[in-house]
Amino acid sequence: MIVFKSEQARYLGYVLVLAGLLVSLLLLFWGHRQGWLAGVIVFGALAALGTADLLQAKSTLRRNYPIFAHIRFVLESFGPEIRQYFVESDIVEVPFSREQRTLVYERAKNLSDVVPFGTELDVYGDQYEWINHSIAPTPHHDENYRITIGENAAQPYDASVFNISAMSFGALSANAIRALNKGARLGGFSHDTGEGSISPYHREFGGDLVWEIGSGYFGCRNDDGSFNADKFAANARDPQVKMVELKLSQGAKPGHGGVLPAAKVSAEIAATRGVPMGQDCVSPARHTVFSTPIELLQFVAKMRELSGGKPAGFKLAIGHPWEWFAIAKAIHETGLLPDFIVVDGAEGGTGAAPSEFVNHVGVPMHEGLMLVDNTLIGLGVRDRIRIGAAGKITSAFGLAHTMALGADWCNAARGFMFSLGCIQSRSCHNDKCPTGVATQDPSRWKTLDVEDKAQRVSNFHGNTLKALRDMLCAAGLTHPRELGPEHILRRVSPIEIRALSQLYPRLHPGELLDAREPNHQVFRLFWREARSDSFAAPSRIAEMRTSKSF
Repeated sequence: MIVFKSEQARYLGYVLVLAGLLVSLLLLFWGHRQGWLAGVIVFGALAALGTADLLQAKSTLRRNYPIFAHIRFVLESFGPEIRQYFVESDIVEVPFSREQRTLVYERAKNLSDVVPFGTELDVYGDQYEWINHSIAPTPHHDENYRITIGENAAQPYDASVFNISAMSFGALSANAIRALNKGARLGGFSHDTGEGSISPYHREFGGDLVWEIGSGYFGCRNDDGSFNADKFAANARDPQVKMVELKLSQGAKPGHGGVLPAAKVSAEIAATRGVPMGQDCVSPARHTVFSTPIELLQFVAKMRELSGGKPAGFKLAIGHPWEWFAIAKAIHETGLLPDFIVVDGAEGGTGAAPSEFVNHVGVPMHEGLMLVDNTLIGLGVRDRIRIGAAGKITSAFGLAHTMALGADWCNAARGFMFSLGCIQSRSCHNDKCPTGVATQDPSRWKTLDVEDKAQRVSNFHGNTLKALRDMLCAAGLTHPRELGPEHILRRVSPIEIRALSQLYPRLHPGELLDAREPNHQVFRLFWREARSDSFAAPSRIAEMRTSKSF
């Protein structure tokens, strides 16, 4: 805000407006009508605004700076756009850089994605990462990389290594869901429904679906919000549904429930989710179908059975490590293996969440992914459980990096939103999305052309996989499954380089089954005390909560 040395100068704008109004009135009175009528109208409106500022009591700023205060409000309202278009560097991620967004737009539109005159990245700066190439690159091959999920299930799924992450109808518009699903069908990859259940728009074009259910059990709930097995089976056995996924937590707001206000629960959303109109639609913070790690795995097994033998698994953002270890011990002790686990990262979040959760809650995807991968390796079951991962992936290097850290496949949400035309206006929460992607306002979402955007969704997927193929060939590899942490290198200082395998050592197969304590800090701290029958904190952690003594 402008600071004036003279107290009277704070009212300069108001005084000048009054003077302008007086001069306009005098000139209008003396017969100069053509030019000064507009002056009377403009200065009169501003004078009324300034007078209202002085008389109101809600805003001290407006009373102290009549008229001038509104200039600040206008500039502040355009602040994000001004920074995005004129101030930000091309490579600064807030949350996605202009370079990342441009890459998605180019690939979605089948435009050239080559970069002239070299990289803008500081290749000698700390945290710079790359993949080494081979002097004997492999020949080009089919880039339609697939991974089989649920090999031992009755209906295994042959999935792409790059798919659409969970985004619900309600968070996204009808036409956005249509375009995503048709794009998935065109490109031969899957579309996660999000916890808002399967809408008519998911079914319209027949693209492969991963049906996600959360704590609200939308699409498979009783009137009291409890789980309804018959409704679940009816939806899960639909041939379009290829896998069923239980959401334990999400990256945007792990451990936090959600409320869709009654005013936003339209007839379509109510029918899709199985909730009444006119009432808040609540997603509780925790599930009611299980309370222990063993019960969680039993429910996942029940989901597989009710679906007719389709791959069943769960999605989570890693939080307290002992809770994940409790699930892992339950896997080992019961032999109830999920077909897949999807690791979401704290950097995720397609919609809106409280600021503290977005900025400071949950483990980032890379660390969470490595912990899950390491644990399954240590238990000797990694070859029987597939791992997916989601978190700010927009490029082939993002795919390669994530799969090198342990993922079998990757999901992306905001990347595919960009392919729909999202401009990162960050209006997902106020129903004012300018591109019709994240809004329920028909005047906005009906302008999103489904046919055009579906093709762009498919293009983005296909062109990203072609770029991944080119990277793999350059590295002398033939499939993403060959990637490991030894392939990604990071500069940790101006004179030191480390492979991720050196920075993040892996457990040996079966190491957690040995009597010896693993040589890995988080396992040393929490593995032995984790229990398969409880998510409770280890006794020493529980004692700290009451004594605050360390």
